Amino acid sequence: MKILIVTQWFDPEPTFKGLLFAKTLVQHGHHVEVITGFPNYPGGKVYDGYKISAYQKEIINGVVVHRVPLYPSHDGSAIKRVLNYLSFAASSLLCGLFKASKPDVIYSYHPPLTTSLSALFIGLFRHVPFITDIQDLWPDTLAATGMLTNKSALSIVERVCDLVYRRAAKIVVLSPGFKTRLINRGIAESKIEVIYNWCDEAALAQSNSTKLTLPTNNKLNIVFAGNLGFAQGLTAIIDAAKLLKERRVKANIVLIGDGVAKITTQQQVEQLQLDNVFFLPRVPMQEVGTLLKAADALLVHLTDDPLFSITIPSRTQAYLAVGKPIVMGVDGDAAQLIKDAKAGVCCKANSAESLATAIHQLSVLSGEERGQMALNARDFYYKNLSLIRGVRKFIAVFEEVK
Repeated sequence: MKILIVTQWFDPEPTFKGLLFAKTLVQHGHHVEVITGFPNYPGGKVYDGYKISAYQKEIINGVVVHRVPLYPSHDGSAIKRVLNYLSFAASSLLCGLFKASKPDVIYSYHPPLTTSLSALFIGLFRHVPFITDIQDLWPDTLAATGMLTNKSALSIVERVCDLVYRRAAKIVVLSPGFKTRLINRGIAESKIEVIYNWCDEAALAQSNSTKLTLPTNNKLNIVFAGNLGFAQGLTAIIDAAKLLKERRVKANIVLIGDGVAKITTQQQVEQLQLDNVFFLPRVPMQEVGTLLKAADALLVHLTDDPLFSITIPSRTQAYLAVGKPIVMGVDGDAAQLIKDAKAGVCCKANSAESLATAIHQLSVLSGEERGQMALNARDFYYKNLSLIRGVRKFIAVFEEVK
């Protein structure tokens, strides 16, 4: 099969369905071409070794990569963000029509929605079916995060979404909750396929050495690794740490990473004079793997929002693959996944009391009981969520529509 991937984010940028996905398709005997931009995410600055030009072609691990120009920006400016999205949509459309080989099927990664809009028109002009992989439900996510608040603009985005969904041959979503939400919007159930995200198993397995270490104070180390933003509900996490200290629960909370809410969170820890919260800087995935494996348990946490109850945070798959007990502080689909896997304990989203109780519950379990949770986690990941399982499902979808 000839597969064309249209995605605004691609290696060396961090992305869920980048080079790992593309080269695995090649390993299964398929010809894969990718249309993407010049790497600039998440900082909005073009990566070293690249400069924006009219067109650049690379071949990476057997994958043909077409890079097209775009306006690089990922700051808080709505106008700049729109320019970023629209510029890539326009240039990727031209590339899809005049540079890329005619494919049997087009796969588009959403967000942003404009990527799937480009794929729609490439498919229309070249008489090729396209598939959209929805990682964020627009306009719901735009409204929930405050990225877009104008009701008229949100209405326009919703109409464009409906156009893309009607024209797509298939829609892939990351959770059952996403599927239900789309069915409620009038999309046929038969058109929607749930394919869970996977993690970068190879990067986690490498486990490069790191100078960073976890606390050694004879307490359980509960590790949270990833973006430290407002959506992660860090205030509730710190309030839970305060409760743990007051109740003399032998547990540390270790936050690894950076983000817009990190400084405020550090200030909160200082004000509360907590000695059971530790901060470590952002490190590459290979080093993160080393720290995750050294942890006693891993924490997933988001604020309490209806939209989050139908998503599964990407760190969930990595945590399961590492094989550690998980404290799941996200309601809905993510919590159900941990319950099905018997891989940890769940608590209410954005509730300091519930989180503190869950960590206390985990701390009083025996080493054997936590060890069984760890085994369950890894086993569940490789049976249900692994890269190879996900890619096989995608190939089946591609073959169905081509």
